Amino acid sequence: MDIRLDIATAIGFTFSLYIGIAIWSRVSSTKGFYVAGQGVPPLLNGMATAADWMSAASFLSMAGLISFLGWDGAIYLLGWTGGYVLLTLLLAPYLRKFGKYTVPAFIGERYYSGTARVVAAMCAVVISFVYVAGQMRGSGIVFSRFLEIPIGAGVIVGMTVVAFYAILGGMKGITYTQVAQYVVLITAFLIPAIAIAITLTGTPVPQLAFPDVASRLDGLMAELGFDPYTSPFTNISSTNVFLIVMALMCGTAGLPHVIIRFYTTKTVRGARWTGVYALLFIGLLYTTAPAVAVFAKYNLITTVVGERYEERADWFRSWETTELIQFADKNEDGIINYGPGQFADPESPNELGIDADIMVLANPEIAGLPNWVMAIVVAGGLAAALSTASGLLLVISSSFSHDVYKAFIRKNASQREELLVARGSMLVAVIFAGLLGIFPPAFVAEVVAFAFGLAASAFFPAIVLGIFDPRTTKEGAIAGMVAGLLFTGTYIVTVAPGFGIGLDPWLFGIAPQGIGAVGMVLSFVVTFALSRLTAPPPDGIRDMVESIRIPRVTKQPVAESAPAT
Repeated sequence: MDIRLDIATAIGFTFSLYIGIAIWSRVSSTKGFYVAGQGVPPLLNGMATAADWMSAASFLSMAGLISFLGWDGAIYLLGWTGGYVLLTLLLAPYLRKFGKYTVPAFIGERYYSGTARVVAAMCAVVISFVYVAGQMRGSGIVFSRFLEIPIGAGVIVGMTVVAFYAILGGMKGITYTQVAQYVVLITAFLIPAIAIAITLTGTPVPQLAFPDVASRLDGLMAELGFDPYTSPFTNISSTNVFLIVMALMCGTAGLPHVIIRFYTTKTVRGARWTGVYALLFIGLLYTTAPAVAVFAKYNLITTVVGERYEERADWFRSWETTELIQFADKNEDGIINYGPGQFADPESPNELGIDADIMVLANPEIAGLPNWVMAIVVAGGLAAALSTASGLLLVISSSFSHDVYKAFIRKNASQREELLVARGSMLVAVIFAGLLGIFPPAFVAEVVAFAFGLAASAFFPAIVLGIFDPRTTKEGAIAGMVAGLLFTGTYIVTVAPGFGIGLDPWLFGIAPQGIGAVGMVLSFVVTFALSRLTAPPPDGIRDMVESIRIPRVTKQPVAESAPAT
Protein backbone atom coordinates (compact mmCIF):
# COMPACT_ATOMS: atom_id res chain seq x y z
CA MET A 1 0.00 0.00 0.00
CA ASP A 2 1.25 3.51 -0.85
CA ILE A 3 2.60 5.34 2.19
CA ARG A 4 0.44 8.38 1.46
CA LEU A 5 -2.69 6.23 1.66
CA ASP A 6 -1.54 4.80 4.99
CA ILE A 7 -0.87 8.26 6.34
CA ALA A 8 -4.11 9.73 5.00
CA THR A 9 -5.98 6.84 6.65
CA ALA A 10 -4.27 7.43 10.01
CA ILE A 11 -4.91 11.16 9.88
CA GLY A 12 -8.51 10.68 8.76
CA PHE A 13 -9.21 8.22 11.59
CA THR A 14 -7.69 10.38 14.34
CA PHE A 15 -9.28 13.59 13.06
CA SER A 16 -12.68 11.87 12.90
CA LEU A 17 -12.15 10.73 16.50
CA TYR A 18 -11.39 14.30 17.62
CA ILE A 19 -14.45 15.69 15.84
CA GLY A 20 -16.67 12.96 17.30
CA ILE A 21 -15.47 13.78 20.81
CA ALA A 22 -16.15 17.47 20.17
CA ILE A 23 -19.75 16.77 19.16
CA TRP A 24 -20.25 14.58 22.25
CA SER A 25 -18.72 17.12 24.64
CA ARG A 26 -20.20 20.37 23.31
CA VAL A 27 -21.00 22.93 26.01
CA SER A 28 -23.57 25.66 26.56
CA SER A 29 -22.19 27.42 29.64
CA THR A 30 -19.17 29.62 30.27
CA LYS A 31 -18.03 27.35 33.11
CA GLY A 32 -18.03 24.41 30.74
CA PHE A 33 -16.25 26.46 28.08
CA TYR A 34 -13.51 27.85 30.35
CA VAL A 35 -12.85 25.04 32.88
CA ALA A 36 -14.86 22.01 31.65
CA GLY A 37 -17.35 22.49 34.48
CA GLN A 38 -14.55 21.70 36.95
CA GLY A 39 -15.58 18.05 36.79
CA VAL A 40 -12.67 16.29 35.08
CA PRO A 41 -11.30 13.26 37.04
CA PRO A 42 -7.60 13.66 38.00
CA LEU A 43 -6.44 10.64 35.96
CA LEU A 44 -8.01 11.88 32.74
CA ASN A 45 -7.01 15.44 33.54
CA GLY A 46 -3.42 14.28 34.01
CA MET A 47 -3.52 12.62 30.61
CA ALA A 48 -5.01 15.72 29.01
CA THR A 49 -2.46 17.91 30.77
CA ALA A 50 0.35 15.74 29.41
CA ALA A 51 -1.00 16.10 25.88
CA ASP A 52 -1.46 19.84 26.34
CA TRP A 53 2.09 20.07 27.63
CA MET A 54 3.83 17.80 25.10
CA SER A 55 3.60 20.03 22.09
CA ALA A 56 5.16 19.74 18.66
CA ALA A 57 8.35 20.94 20.33
CA SER A 58 8.36 17.92 22.65
CA PHE A 59 7.31 15.41 20.01
CA LEU A 60 9.09 16.72 16.92
CA SER A 61 11.88 19.04 17.94
CA MET A 62 13.26 18.04 21.34
CA ALA A 63 14.79 14.77 20.14
CA GLY A 64 15.96 16.52 16.97
CA LEU A 65 17.77 19.21 18.93
CA ILE A 66 19.32 16.64 21.26
CA SER A 67 20.50 14.64 18.25
CA PHE A 68 22.45 17.65 16.93
CA LEU A 69 23.42 19.38 20.17
CA GLY A 70 24.30 16.20 22.06
CA TRP A 71 24.64 16.65 25.81
CA ASP A 72 23.83 20.36 25.51
CA GLY A 73 20.47 19.57 23.91
CA ALA A 74 19.33 18.08 27.20
CA ILE A 75 18.63 21.63 28.39
CA TYR A 76 15.18 21.35 26.86
CA LEU A 77 14.53 18.06 28.61
CA LEU A 78 15.77 19.34 31.97
CA GLY A 79 14.10 22.74 31.76
CA TRP A 80 10.66 21.52 30.74
CA THR A 81 10.59 18.58 33.15
CA GLY A 82 11.93 20.58 36.09
CA GLY A 83 9.49 23.36 35.34
CA TYR A 84 6.55 21.05 35.46
CA VAL A 85 7.64 19.75 38.88
CA LEU A 86 7.97 23.37 40.01
CA LEU A 87 4.48 24.20 38.77
CA THR A 88 2.88 21.13 40.32
CA LEU A 89 4.42 21.60 43.76
CA LEU A 90 4.77 25.36 44.08
CA LEU A 91 1.91 27.06 42.24
CA ALA A 92 -0.90 24.88 40.87
CA PRO A 93 -2.62 23.86 44.13
CA TYR A 94 -2.73 27.45 45.40
CA LEU A 95 -4.07 28.79 42.13
CA ARG A 96 -6.74 26.10 42.09
CA LYS A 97 -7.68 26.96 45.68
CA PHE A 98 -8.07 30.59 44.68
CA GLY A 99 -10.95 29.51 42.46
CA LYS A 100 -10.57 31.69 39.34
CA TYR A 101 -11.00 30.58 35.73
CA THR A 102 -7.88 32.23 34.27
CA VAL A 103 -4.44 33.50 35.28
CA PRO A 104 -5.36 37.14 34.45
CA ALA A 105 -8.42 36.76 36.68
CA PHE A 106 -6.18 35.63 39.55
CA ILE A 107 -3.79 38.54 38.99
CA GLY A 108 -6.64 41.06 38.75
CA GLU A 109 -8.22 39.89 42.00
CA ARG A 110 -4.96 39.37 43.89
CA TYR A 111 -3.62 42.77 42.92
CA TYR A 112 -7.01 44.50 43.34
CA SER A 113 -6.65 46.12 39.93
CA GLY A 114 -8.45 45.99 36.62
CA THR A 115 -5.31 47.38 34.99
CA ALA A 116 -3.28 44.44 36.32
CA ARG A 117 -5.86 42.06 34.86
CA VAL A 118 -5.71 43.69 31.42
CA VAL A 119 -1.91 43.72 31.42
CA ALA A 120 -1.90 40.04 32.38
CA ALA A 121 -4.41 39.27 29.64
CA MET A 122 -2.22 41.04 27.07
CA CYS A 123 0.83 39.09 28.28
CA ALA A 124 -1.15 35.84 28.00
CA VAL A 125 -2.15 36.63 24.42
CA VAL A 126 1.41 37.53 23.35
CA ILE A 127 2.90 34.41 24.96
CA SER A 128 0.23 32.13 23.53
CA PHE A 129 0.57 33.46 19.99
CA VAL A 130 4.35 33.03 20.09
CA TYR A 131 3.88 29.49 21.36
CA VAL A 132 1.18 28.57 18.87
CA ALA A 133 3.45 29.61 15.97
CA GLY A 134 5.67 26.64 16.81
CA GLN A 135 2.73 24.23 16.81
CA MET A 136 1.53 25.39 13.42
CA ARG A 137 4.99 25.04 11.92
CA GLY A 138 5.09 21.48 13.22
CA SER A 139 1.76 20.57 11.63
CA GLY A 140 2.78 22.27 8.38
CA ILE A 141 6.00 20.22 8.20
CA VAL A 142 4.05 16.98 8.65
CA PHE A 143 1.49 17.75 5.96
CA SER A 144 3.97 19.12 3.41
CA ARG A 145 6.27 16.11 3.62
CA PHE A 146 3.95 13.16 3.90
CA LEU A 147 0.86 14.24 1.96
CA GLU A 148 2.88 16.35 -0.50
CA ILE A 149 0.67 19.38 -0.14
CA PRO A 150 1.80 22.97 0.48
CA ILE A 151 2.57 23.87 4.09
CA GLY A 152 -0.13 26.54 4.00
CA ALA A 153 -2.79 24.04 2.95
CA GLY A 154 -1.67 21.64 5.68
CA VAL A 155 -1.90 24.36 8.31
CA ILE A 156 -5.41 25.23 7.17
CA VAL A 157 -6.53 21.59 7.50
CA GLY A 158 -5.09 21.32 11.00
CA MET A 159 -6.53 24.62 12.19
CA THR A 160 -9.96 23.75 10.80
CA VAL A 161 -10.07 20.62 12.94
CA VAL A 162 -8.84 22.52 16.02
CA ALA A 163 -11.38 25.27 15.43
CA PHE A 164 -14.21 22.75 15.25
CA TYR A 165 -13.60 20.96 18.55
CA ALA A 166 -12.25 23.98 20.45
CA ILE A 167 -15.05 26.36 19.48
CA LEU A 168 -17.80 23.78 19.92
CA GLY A 169 -16.65 22.17 23.16
CA GLY A 170 -14.39 24.77 24.76
CA MET A 171 -12.27 23.37 27.60
CA LYS A 172 -14.52 20.31 27.94
CA GLY A 173 -14.12 19.39 24.28
CA ILE A 174 -10.42 20.20 24.37
CA THR A 175 -9.87 18.10 27.52
CA TYR A 176 -11.39 14.88 26.24
CA THR A 177 -9.89 15.37 22.81
CA GLN A 178 -6.50 15.77 24.47
CA VAL A 179 -6.98 12.46 26.29
CA ALA A 180 -7.35 10.77 22.89
CA GLN A 181 -4.45 12.79 21.49
CA TYR A 182 -2.19 11.66 24.33
CA VAL A 183 -2.90 8.02 23.52
CA VAL A 184 -2.11 8.68 19.85
CA LEU A 185 1.09 10.66 20.41
CA ILE A 186 2.64 8.40 23.06
CA THR A 187 1.89 5.30 20.96
CA ALA A 188 3.43 7.01 17.94
CA PHE A 189 6.56 7.94 19.89
CA LEU A 190 7.15 4.59 21.60
CA ILE A 191 6.52 2.11 18.77
CA PRO A 192 9.39 3.23 16.50
CA ALA A 193 11.66 3.80 19.51
CA ILE A 194 11.13 0.22 20.68
CA ALA A 195 11.52 -1.19 17.16
CA ILE A 196 14.80 0.66 16.53
CA ALA A 197 16.13 -0.26 19.99
CA ILE A 198 15.58 -3.94 19.18
CA THR A 199 17.23 -3.54 15.77
CA LEU A 200 20.33 -1.78 17.10
CA THR A 201 20.88 -3.52 20.43
CA GLY A 202 18.45 -6.40 20.81
CA THR A 203 16.72 -4.83 23.83
CA PRO A 204 13.11 -3.61 23.59
CA VAL A 205 13.62 -0.85 26.17
CA PRO A 206 14.91 2.37 24.51
CA GLN A 207 16.24 3.75 27.78
CA LEU A 208 18.42 0.65 28.27
CA ALA A 209 19.59 0.73 24.66
CA PHE A 210 20.66 4.36 24.95
CA PRO A 211 24.14 3.89 26.58
CA ASP A 212 25.32 1.36 23.99
CA VAL A 213 24.24 3.41 20.96
CA ALA A 214 25.52 6.66 22.52
CA SER A 215 28.94 5.06 22.96
CA ARG A 216 28.99 4.01 19.29
CA LEU A 217 27.89 7.49 18.26
CA ASP A 218 30.75 9.05 20.26
CA GLY A 219 33.19 7.05 18.14
CA LEU A 220 31.53 7.99 14.87
CA MET A 221 31.47 11.68 15.75
CA ALA A 222 35.18 11.60 16.65
CA GLU A 223 35.99 10.01 13.28
CA LEU A 224 34.16 12.85 11.52
CA GLY A 225 36.07 15.53 13.46
CA PHE A 226 33.39 16.43 16.02
CA ASP A 227 33.70 16.52 19.78
CA PRO A 228 32.23 13.42 21.45
CA TYR A 229 28.45 13.43 21.35
CA THR A 230 28.15 13.09 25.14
CA SER A 231 30.67 15.84 25.99
CA PRO A 232 29.13 18.83 27.83
CA PHE A 233 29.27 22.48 26.72
CA THR A 234 30.56 21.74 23.21
CA ASN A 235 27.72 23.55 21.40
CA ILE A 236 26.36 25.86 24.12
CA SER A 237 28.36 27.66 26.80
CA SER A 238 27.85 26.70 30.44
CA THR A 239 26.35 30.14 31.14
CA ASN A 240 23.76 29.77 28.41
CA VAL A 241 22.99 26.19 29.46
CA PHE A 242 22.15 27.43 32.95
CA LEU A 243 20.12 30.43 31.76
CA ILE A 244 18.15 28.48 29.16
CA VAL A 245 17.27 25.78 31.70
CA MET A 246 16.12 28.45 34.16
CA ALA A 247 14.07 30.26 31.51
CA LEU A 248 12.39 27.04 30.42
CA MET A 249 11.78 25.90 33.99
CA CYS A 250 10.27 29.14 35.28
CA GLY A 251 8.51 29.73 31.99
CA THR A 252 6.78 26.38 32.38
CA ALA A 253 5.49 27.42 35.78
CA GLY A 254 4.14 30.64 34.26
CA LEU A 255 2.46 29.30 31.11
CA PRO A 256 -1.26 30.15 31.23
CA HIS A 257 -2.38 27.23 29.04
CA VAL A 258 -0.73 24.75 31.43
CA ILE A 259 -1.91 26.45 34.62
CA ILE A 260 -5.52 26.56 33.44
CA ARG A 261 -5.61 22.76 33.28
CA PHE A 262 -5.44 22.62 37.08
CA TYR A 263 -8.67 24.65 37.29
CA THR A 264 -10.68 21.85 35.68
CA THR A 265 -10.67 19.49 38.68
CA LYS A 266 -13.32 19.41 41.41
CA THR A 267 -10.96 19.97 44.35
CA VAL A 268 -7.49 21.17 45.30
CA ARG A 269 -6.57 17.55 46.05
CA GLY A 270 -7.63 16.71 42.51
CA ALA A 271 -5.28 19.40 41.19
CA ARG A 272 -2.38 17.84 43.08
CA TRP A 273 -3.15 14.38 41.74
CA THR A 274 -3.50 15.85 38.26
CA GLY A 275 0.11 16.96 38.56
CA VAL A 276 1.26 13.52 39.73
CA TYR A 277 -0.48 11.68 36.88
CA ALA A 278 0.69 14.22 34.33
CA LEU A 279 4.32 13.77 35.41
CA LEU A 280 4.02 10.01 34.95
CA PHE A 281 2.50 10.39 31.48
CA ILE A 282 5.03 13.03 30.45
CA GLY A 283 7.87 10.88 31.77
CA LEU A 284 7.07 8.12 29.26
CA LEU A 285 7.99 10.43 26.40
CA TYR A 286 10.69 12.51 28.06
CA THR A 287 12.76 9.53 29.20
CA THR A 288 12.51 8.06 25.71
CA ALA A 289 13.44 11.24 23.80
CA PRO A 290 17.24 11.06 24.43
CA ALA A 291 17.25 7.49 23.13
CA VAL A 292 15.29 8.51 20.03
CA ALA A 293 17.77 11.34 19.45
CA VAL A 294 20.75 8.98 19.61
CA PHE A 295 19.08 6.38 17.38
CA ALA A 296 18.22 9.00 14.75
CA LYS A 297 21.72 10.52 14.65
CA TYR A 298 23.42 7.12 14.57
CA ASN A 299 21.23 5.82 11.74
CA LEU A 300 21.64 9.05 9.79
CA ILE A 301 25.43 8.90 9.90
CA THR A 302 25.69 5.19 9.16
CA THR A 303 23.24 5.25 6.24
CA VAL A 304 23.96 8.62 4.59
CA VAL A 305 27.45 9.93 5.36
CA GLY A 306 30.08 8.65 2.95
CA GLU A 307 27.53 7.45 0.39
CA ARG A 308 27.37 8.65 -3.20
CA TYR A 309 24.79 11.38 -3.68
CA GLU A 310 23.41 9.79 -6.87
CA GLU A 311 22.66 6.63 -4.89
CA ARG A 312 20.93 8.35 -1.99
CA ALA A 313 17.95 6.63 -0.39
CA ASP A 314 14.35 7.31 -1.36
CA TRP A 315 13.61 8.95 2.00
CA PHE A 316 16.46 11.40 1.37
CA ARG A 317 15.03 12.31 -2.02
CA SER A 318 11.56 12.80 -0.55
CA TRP A 319 12.73 15.13 2.21
CA GLU A 320 14.82 17.13 -0.29
CA THR A 321 11.61 18.31 -1.92
CA THR A 322 10.73 20.11 1.32
CA GLU A 323 14.22 21.73 1.47
CA LEU A 324 14.46 20.54 5.07
CA ILE A 325 17.46 18.41 4.12
CA GLN A 326 20.01 19.69 1.60
CA PHE A 327 23.29 18.61 0.02
CA ALA A 328 26.02 20.82 -1.47
CA ASP A 329 28.95 19.05 -3.14
CA LYS A 330 31.61 21.53 -2.00
CA ASN A 331 34.61 19.40 -3.01
CA GLU A 332 32.84 18.04 -6.11
CA ASP A 333 33.58 14.37 -5.35
CA GLY A 334 29.95 13.24 -5.40
CA ILE A 335 30.21 11.90 -1.84
CA ILE A 336 27.99 13.09 1.01
CA ASN A 337 30.49 14.47 3.53
CA TYR A 338 29.55 15.56 7.02
CA GLY A 339 31.82 17.52 9.36
CA PRO A 340 32.08 20.42 11.80
CA GLY A 341 30.88 23.82 10.73
CA GLN A 342 27.81 25.42 9.25
CA PHE A 343 26.32 24.01 6.08
CA ALA A 344 25.98 27.52 4.62
CA ASP A 345 29.72 28.22 5.11
CA PRO A 346 31.50 27.44 1.81
CA GLU A 347 34.75 26.79 3.71
CA SER A 348 33.19 24.21 6.02
CA PRO A 349 33.61 20.50 5.20
CA ASN A 350 29.97 19.99 6.12
CA GLU A 351 28.00 19.25 2.94
CA LEU A 352 24.80 18.16 4.66
CA GLY A 353 22.19 20.64 5.89
CA ILE A 354 19.46 19.12 8.05
CA ASP A 355 16.54 20.81 9.79
CA ALA A 356 16.41 19.39 13.32
CA ASP A 357 12.62 19.33 13.19
CA ILE A 358 12.58 16.39 10.75
CA MET A 359 14.59 13.89 12.81
CA VAL A 360 11.69 12.24 14.64
CA LEU A 361 9.53 12.12 11.51
CA ALA A 362 12.34 10.80 9.30
CA ASN A 363 13.66 8.34 11.90
CA PRO A 364 11.34 5.42 10.96
CA GLU A 365 12.15 5.91 7.27
CA ILE A 366 15.89 6.04 7.91
CA ALA A 367 15.64 2.83 9.96
CA GLY A 368 13.59 1.13 7.25
CA LEU A 369 10.48 0.52 9.36
CA PRO A 370 7.13 -0.37 7.71
CA ASN A 371 4.83 2.26 6.27
CA TRP A 372 2.21 1.78 9.00
CA VAL A 373 4.77 2.83 11.63
CA MET A 374 5.46 6.04 9.73
CA ALA A 375 1.71 6.65 9.45
CA ILE A 376 1.33 6.38 13.23
CA VAL A 377 4.26 8.76 13.78
CA VAL A 378 2.67 11.33 11.46
CA ALA A 379 -0.63 11.07 13.33
CA GLY A 380 1.27 11.44 16.61
CA GLY A 381 3.08 14.54 15.45
CA LEU A 382 -0.19 16.15 14.47
CA ALA A 383 -1.79 15.13 17.76
CA ALA A 384 1.06 16.79 19.68
CA ALA A 385 0.84 20.01 17.68
CA LEU A 386 -2.94 20.31 17.70
CA SER A 387 -3.44 19.35 21.36
CA THR A 388 -1.22 22.20 22.52
CA ALA A 389 -2.58 24.61 19.91
CA SER A 390 -6.12 24.09 21.21
CA GLY A 391 -5.07 24.87 24.79
CA LEU A 392 -3.27 28.01 23.68
CA LEU A 393 -6.21 29.19 21.63
CA LEU A 394 -8.50 28.76 24.63
CA VAL A 395 -6.18 31.02 26.66
CA ILE A 396 -6.31 33.66 23.93
CA SER A 397 -10.08 33.41 23.71
CA SER A 398 -10.70 33.55 27.47
CA SER A 399 -8.24 36.41 27.91
CA PHE A 400 -10.44 38.56 25.70
CA SER A 401 -13.94 37.29 26.45
CA HIS A 402 -13.59 36.73 30.20
CA ASP A 403 -10.80 39.08 31.29
CA VAL A 404 -11.54 42.05 29.02
CA TYR A 405 -15.04 41.88 27.53
CA LYS A 406 -16.94 40.51 30.54
CA ALA A 407 -14.81 42.31 33.13
CA PHE A 408 -14.74 45.77 31.54
CA ILE A 409 -16.57 46.21 28.24
CA ARG A 410 -19.90 44.56 29.13
CA LYS A 411 -19.98 43.76 32.83
CA ASN A 412 -23.69 42.88 32.64
CA ALA A 413 -23.26 40.58 29.62
CA SER A 414 -25.32 37.42 29.83
CA GLN A 415 -23.69 34.01 29.92
CA ARG A 416 -24.91 33.36 26.38
CA GLU A 417 -23.42 36.63 25.14
CA GLU A 418 -20.08 35.95 26.81
CA LEU A 419 -19.99 32.46 25.33
CA LEU A 420 -20.68 33.89 21.87
CA VAL A 421 -17.83 36.39 22.28
CA ALA A 422 -15.53 33.59 23.51
CA ARG A 423 -16.25 31.49 20.43
CA GLY A 424 -15.89 34.45 18.10
CA SER A 425 -12.55 35.49 19.58
CA MET A 426 -11.32 31.92 19.30
CA LEU A 427 -12.20 31.89 15.61
CA VAL A 428 -10.18 35.08 15.10
CA ALA A 429 -7.30 33.55 17.06
CA VAL A 430 -7.43 30.42 14.89
CA ILE A 431 -7.09 32.48 11.73
CA PHE A 432 -4.15 34.48 13.09
CA ALA A 433 -2.48 31.32 14.39
CA GLY A 434 -2.80 29.83 10.93
CA LEU A 435 -0.93 32.79 9.46
CA LEU A 436 1.85 32.24 12.00
CA GLY A 437 2.04 28.63 10.88
CA ILE A 438 2.39 29.62 7.24
CA PHE A 439 5.01 32.30 7.99
CA PRO A 440 6.91 30.97 11.04
CA PRO A 441 9.90 32.88 12.47
CA ALA A 442 12.19 29.93 13.41
CA PHE A 443 12.50 26.26 14.36
CA VAL A 444 9.63 24.80 16.40
CA ALA A 445 11.63 24.36 19.61
CA GLU A 446 13.29 27.76 19.25
CA VAL A 447 9.95 29.54 18.89
CA VAL A 448 8.60 27.65 21.88
CA ALA A 449 11.71 28.54 23.89
CA PHE A 450 10.97 32.22 23.22
CA ALA A 451 7.44 31.76 24.57
CA PHE A 452 8.82 30.20 27.73
CA GLY A 453 11.21 33.11 28.18
CA LEU A 454 8.34 35.57 27.89
CA ALA A 455 6.26 33.58 30.39
CA ALA A 456 9.16 33.40 32.85
CA SER A 457 9.75 37.15 32.75
CA ALA A 458 6.12 38.30 32.67
CA PHE A 459 4.04 35.84 34.71
CA PHE A 460 6.27 33.80 37.01
CA PRO A 461 7.30 36.66 39.36
CA ALA A 462 3.77 38.07 39.58
CA ILE A 463 2.29 34.65 40.40
CA VAL A 464 4.98 33.62 42.91
CA LEU A 465 4.96 36.92 44.77
CA GLY A 466 1.18 37.04 44.57
CA ILE A 467 0.99 33.74 46.45
CA PHE A 468 3.91 34.01 48.86
CA ASP A 469 4.39 37.74 49.52
CA PRO A 470 1.30 39.53 50.94
CA ARG A 471 3.18 42.84 50.73
CA THR A 472 3.38 42.84 46.92
CA THR A 473 1.28 45.68 45.51
CA LYS A 474 -0.58 46.28 42.29
CA GLU A 475 1.94 48.95 41.24
CA GLY A 476 4.83 46.53 41.70
CA ALA A 477 3.09 43.69 39.87
CA ILE A 478 2.08 45.80 36.87
CA ALA A 479 5.52 47.38 36.52
CA GLY A 480 7.23 44.00 36.92
CA MET A 481 5.13 42.30 34.24
CA VAL A 482 5.62 45.14 31.77
CA ALA A 483 9.36 45.44 32.46
CA GLY A 484 9.97 41.70 32.13
CA LEU A 485 7.92 41.32 28.96
CA LEU A 486 9.39 44.39 27.21
CA PHE A 487 12.99 43.58 28.09
CA THR A 488 12.76 39.92 27.08
CA GLY A 489 10.71 40.62 23.96
CA THR A 490 13.10 43.34 22.80
CA TYR A 491 16.13 41.12 23.23
CA ILE A 492 14.52 38.21 21.37
CA VAL A 493 13.38 40.38 18.45
CA THR A 494 16.78 42.07 18.06
CA VAL A 495 18.96 38.97 18.51
CA ALA A 496 17.02 35.85 17.46
CA PRO A 497 17.34 34.77 13.82
CA GLY A 498 14.21 35.03 11.73
CA PHE A 499 13.07 38.47 12.92
CA GLY A 500 15.03 40.46 10.35
CA ILE A 501 17.33 42.41 12.72
CA GLY A 502 19.96 39.82 13.51
CA LEU A 503 22.16 41.61 16.04
CA ASP A 504 24.83 39.67 17.89
CA PRO A 505 23.88 38.86 21.50
CA TRP A 506 24.45 42.25 23.12
CA LEU A 507 24.24 41.24 26.80
CA PHE A 508 27.23 39.13 27.84
CA GLY A 509 26.69 36.78 24.90
CA ILE A 510 23.42 35.45 26.31
CA ALA A 511 21.40 33.40 23.81
CA PRO A 512 17.85 34.63 23.12
CA GLN A 513 16.46 31.31 24.40
CA GLY A 514 17.95 32.08 27.82
CA ILE A 515 17.27 35.79 28.12
CA GLY A 516 13.96 35.07 29.85
CA ALA A 517 15.91 34.14 33.00
CA VAL A 518 17.45 37.61 33.08
CA GLY A 519 14.08 39.22 32.36
CA MET A 520 12.60 37.20 35.21
CA VAL A 521 15.19 38.52 37.66
CA LEU A 522 14.50 42.06 36.41
CA SER A 523 10.77 41.53 36.92
CA PHE A 524 11.29 40.17 40.43
CA VAL A 525 13.49 43.14 41.37
CA VAL A 526 11.10 45.75 39.92
CA THR A 527 8.04 44.11 41.51
CA PHE A 528 9.62 43.68 44.94
CA ALA A 529 11.27 47.12 45.07
CA LEU A 530 8.26 49.11 43.86
CA SER A 531 5.97 47.18 46.23
CA ARG A 532 8.07 48.44 49.13
CA LEU A 533 7.86 52.00 47.86
CA THR A 534 4.07 52.06 47.46
CA ALA A 535 1.19 51.76 49.89
CA PRO A 536 0.62 48.19 51.14
CA PRO A 537 -2.32 46.16 49.84
CA PRO A 538 -5.65 46.41 51.70
CA ASP A 539 -6.02 44.16 54.74
CA GLY A 540 -8.60 42.05 52.94
CA ILE A 541 -6.10 41.23 50.20
CA ARG A 542 -3.43 40.27 52.72
CA ASP A 543 -5.89 37.99 54.52
CA MET A 544 -6.91 36.46 51.21
CA VAL A 545 -3.28 35.68 50.29
CA GLU A 546 -2.70 33.99 53.63
CA SER A 547 -5.89 31.96 53.28
CA ILE A 548 -4.65 30.53 49.99
CA ARG A 549 -1.51 29.11 51.57
CA ILE A 550 -2.68 28.34 55.12
CA PRO A 551 -5.64 25.97 55.53
CA ARG A 552 -8.44 27.51 57.57
CA VAL A 553 -11.77 25.87 58.22
CA THR A 554 -13.62 29.16 58.15
CA LYS A 555 -12.15 30.32 54.86
CA GLN A 556 -13.78 29.47 51.57
CA PRO A 557 -12.29 29.70 48.04
CA VAL A 558 -12.80 33.09 46.50
CA ALA A 559 -15.80 33.08 44.17
CA GLU A 560 -15.50 34.18 40.56
CA SER A 561 -16.28 37.89 40.39
CA ALA A 562 -15.30 41.04 38.58
CA PRO A 563 -12.03 42.61 39.79
CA ALA A 564 -11.67 45.92 41.51
CA THR A 565 -10.82 48.83 39.30
